Amino acid sequence: MKISVADSKSTTQQDSKQDYVAIAKSLAQEFGATAIERDRLGGTPKYERDRIRSSGLLGLIIPKEYGGIGETWIAALQISRELAKTDSSLAHVYSYHHLGVVIPHLFGTEERKAQFYKDTVTNNWFWCNALNPLDRRATLTPDGTGFLLNGTKSFCSGSKDSDILPITAVRQDTSELTIIVIPTQREGIQIHDDWDNMGQRQTDSGSISFDQVRVYDSEVFGDRTRADIPFRTLRACLTQINLAHIYLGIAEGAFAAAKDYTCTQGRPWLTSNAPSVTEDPYILKHYGEMWVDLQAVSSLTDRAAAILQAAWEKGIDLTTEERGKCAIAIATAKVAATKIGLDVTTRIFEVMGARATTSKYGFDRYWRNLRTFTLHDSVDYKIHDLGNWVLNDQLPNPSFYT
Repeated sequence: MKISVADSKSTTQQDSKQDYVAIAKSLAQEFGATAIERDRLGGTPKYERDRIRSSGLLGLIIPKEYGGIGETWIAALQISRELAKTDSSLAHVYSYHHLGVVIPHLFGTEERKAQFYKDTVTNNWFWCNALNPLDRRATLTPDGTGFLLNGTKSFCSGSKDSDILPITAVRQDTSELTIIVIPTQREGIQIHDDWDNMGQRQTDSGSISFDQVRVYDSEVFGDRTRADIPFRTLRACLTQINLAHIYLGIAEGAFAAAKDYTCTQGRPWLTSNAPSVTEDPYILKHYGEMWVDLQAVSSLTDRAAAILQAAWEKGIDLTTEERGKCAIAIATAKVAATKIGLDVTTRIFEVMGARATTSKYGFDRYWRNLRTFTLHDSVDYKIHDLGNWVLNDQLPNPSFYT
């Protein structure tokens, strides 16, 4: 049965949250049926992106006063995690939509925040991500009537088939790394089909070129490097907790797929005395250990999400210390999700056996996707920040990745 937002008739916020998660689970099941083949093909999952559009979930975290659903980050992260269990590429582009849609909220005036939220709902815009602060090849030049954007940006996730591009570019007059938000289809923008990595193959995370692209004053949101207001720096925390949830979702999806394979196709080892593979003591040991590890990561990510939501609700009143402790909780969850996720997506083959490496099963995609995505930023530096907090009570300085 096709599920839509209109089918949700909850009377409480908790019921509402569960209805939207049910929509995500239905979509995840649908996407899972074609995930292996689409992973092989790469490219843009146009049909699946349109299914997300029609689900109504693009307005999930937009406040109700602007026409959105008004859900929490906890719900949004849970939905991304559900999608990641079967298709982490779609979880990637869906979750980055939310990271984009709140840019005017974080960096703009009340008027511009309201306008972009309302326009997103009215037009059912699908946002992408072209911020990549490490790539400073894009330039923004004042020309008397506004600005002109030129250059290139890399790692522009979800850019193809998107409606709105949030971008960082270096202002030629001030050298500031400036945030701008413009329509994807504006003249002078060229999205390249050059994403050819081993994982996250349907995220369209390639490059975009800009040639004399017109940018208006109302589309410029200021210097991304400013850290004087803690709330303005919260986007890095949003990104990091989002990654932790997707990493965990991939690992949970791998675990569930391995369990199904073991129960339906597994065989006890030649010298095993167990009557069936599900009674083999070594198989049971592996599953028990993976289960414990995943429960630990789940608890850490849920806790970090709750702390993030509390920080978000503080808004402009968020303090430096509150922001720092939020970053610590998120870093803890992300490190655990990375390490345990990579272990689980590799270890599943030990409980499934050699036949499970057959290409038709596509079990390798879990590791490939996770290994690709976990290289987003350095885990070693996350651990360094955590050690500095534990030993020296030093909160991490806000940055693009902390």
